[in-house]
Amino acid sequence: MKKAANLIFVTIMLVAVTLIAHAQDEKVTLITNAKIFDGTNKLVEGKDVLIRGNKIVQIASGIMITQDENSTIIDAAGKTLMPGLTDAHWHTMHAHIASMQILVNDIGYLTLVGAEAAEATLMRGFTTVRDVGGPVFGIKKMIDEGRCVGPRIYASGAYITQTSGHGDFRFPTVMTRKDGRELLDQEIMGWTLIADGVPQVQRRVRENLMRGATQIKVMAGGGVASLSDPLDVRQYTLGEMKAAVETAATWNTYVCVHAYSDVAVRGALDAGVQCIEHGQMITEETAKLIKEKDAWLCLQPLLNDEDRIPFPEGSFEQQKFLTMTEGTEKAYSLAKKYDLKVAFGTDLQNGAAIAAKQGKSMAKLTRWYEPWEILKMATSTNYELFKMCGPRDPYPGENGVIKEGALADLLLVDGNPLENLDLVADPEKNFVVIMKDGKIYKNTLK
Repeated sequence: MKKAANLIFVTIMLVAVTLIAHAQDEKVTLITNAKIFDGTNKLVEGKDVLIRGNKIVQIASGIMITQDENSTIIDAAGKTLMPGLTDAHWHTMHAHIASMQILVNDIGYLTLVGAEAAEATLMRGFTTVRDVGGPVFGIKKMIDEGRCVGPRIYASGAYITQTSGHGDFRFPTVMTRKDGRELLDQEIMGWTLIADGVPQVQRRVRENLMRGATQIKVMAGGGVASLSDPLDVRQYTLGEMKAAVETAATWNTYVCVHAYSDVAVRGALDAGVQCIEHGQMITEETAKLIKEKDAWLCLQPLLNDEDRIPFPEGSFEQQKFLTMTEGTEKAYSLAKKYDLKVAFGTDLQNGAAIAAKQGKSMAKLTRWYEPWEILKMATSTNYELFKMCGPRDPYPGENGVIKEGALADLLLVDGNPLENLDLVADPEKNFVVIMKDGKIYKNTLK
């Protein structure tokens, strides 16, 4: 009995020593003299923020710490501290490469390009993205292991599309695909999954979940950049779309769908889809239905402006782009009128120069919203959507806010973005500190 008691005592002491040593090894960062935007609607002054490990542990006045090799003190000198930005509609594997290049390069090259894009995304201040299509699981794993630089990634995996749908990358002139034919190259790479009929849809959803998808992306309507599908079409029958929703629900997560047109949006909502990606062409009746269903609208400020996608003049793709962007103004107006749950995403892709406009895209929302509303949308509101994946969440814990106990994804901005949102359009100049998971990736105040 005495030996057992001694063994228990020794074990407790070893655990205690290990915990103490671990606590001493944890990095500590203290940020003082900052104006704090908490990710909702508050701007707090006169408080310090203490980060230990990967969490915010204290927000108070006059916090003091001992300076040593494990501690960093940052004097913000009146700059604005805010949660890291998030993008709810991002494609890591598409961001730095033209779409057609996907068809002529091997997966090794494409993955390295994706890793390059992931690092650039974080260094623009976007500490979390919801990746809504592409074989990003390897990059995500490398980032999560600390072996690669990039944002947190909520990954959808391969697009699920019908034959001839927005995710069917074949040229329209290819030979008909017989039943039982081998997978296409893009399916082998995990870029897209073509599924026709309820059993195939169920299988493809389950395959994505097996790979680690946090939510499922399905193509519900015509796309702009695709070669063969018009915008007006509704993709997938009610039964097929319901199969995707119900199968995702068995894993306690949800389906988001690509849908520009009104008919595509309504078809998805009828099937129980909880998040509409795009929705630029919705009518007032459909906006009311989104509200009634308590669904999300992940809308992007895509406009026919200086940042438009450069499709060939008069091409099928350009015609679709112009039709889609004509609806953007009305869609945002309807979203405001009916107080829809709107997530912020950009959908920028096809080259590093285009992807670099991520912050500029966010600043365009001032046409419809106040700066604080936009900042809230791109931080705490987006995180409400991300957390809908429930137990599939790869990053448990509160985020998108500055509060005690939240994960430490933070930006220090030289200026006040609540007064001048254009600051986010030039992150290289204006984001002087970028922190993700308690680790400082940029600090120009040293």
